[in-house]
Amino acid sequence: MSVSAGRQLGGYQILAPLGAGAMGEVWRARDSKLGRDVAIKVLPEAVANDPERMARFEREARLLAVRTRDPAGGETDPPTSS
Repeated sequence: MSVSAGRQLGGYQILAPLGAGAMGEVWRARDSKLGRDVAIKVLPEAVANDPERMARFEREARLLAVRTRDPAGGETDPPTSS
């Protein structure tokens, strides 16, 4: 999938590239529904078609989803065991 600044991807307006690596490209985008900036990772076809690499991507996404937003607007990390 070709992504570039200014493109609409679902409910997200692609704004600018943030970085790239073996697992794909990361773009800053604007969530038009919630009115906030988000990061979107676009996977290359080789990754999207490889079950092991997709499993790794899904694990990474689950770990990142654990981060939450505090009602006061700050970010918080999940609790850790001592």
